[in-house]
Amino acid sequence: MLFTLFWTFFKIGLFTFGGGYAMIPFIHRYAVEKYKWITDEEFLNIIAIAESTPGPIAINSATYIGHKVKGIKGSFFATLGVVIPSMIIITLIAMFFIQFKENVYVEYAFKGIRIGVSILILNAAIRMYKKLDKTILSFLLILVGFALILFEILPVILVIVIGGAIGIIYQITMVRGDENA
Repeated sequence: MLFTLFWTFFKIGLFTFGGGYAMIPFIHRYAVEKYKWITDEEFLNIIAIAESTPGPIAINSATYIGHKVKGIKGSFFATLGVVIPSMIIITLIAMFFIQFKENVYVEYAFKGIRIGVSILILNAAIRMYKKLDKTILSFLLILVGFALILFEILPVILVIVIGGAIGIIYQITMVRGDENA
């Protein structure tokens, strides 16, 4: 199982360009759909927590999933798996940075990769939205949060904290309302 954790996150780290957000659909495919290490609900919670805590989302997600599957050893191997490919790729790029920087074909390739990464991120957002409870509050939070971030009115972390606070207040209010009914 430890090798499976390592190998799964190694492949995710190796074949996913564009950072943690681009990895979300792949993490979902393996951790939820293929291996069933976590549920859809746990996945959404992991993404929310991983996004609102320090560190890259892919590393935070791998660490949590690894821990859930195999404890501290699982955390270690899943995290190691997702980190090693980036270290190798960055080291290679650093060794040949000048040649890469001046190569027009590499520049064209990265423009194409950015489009693909954008599609992966949009796909992950749509899949996560489909799993949410569809309430007026969740819809409003998504719209307002998106606008606040898109127009750079508030930093992302502040939008996440405010959304979390609103969610807590809403849930407490709903529970108290049910108790009084």
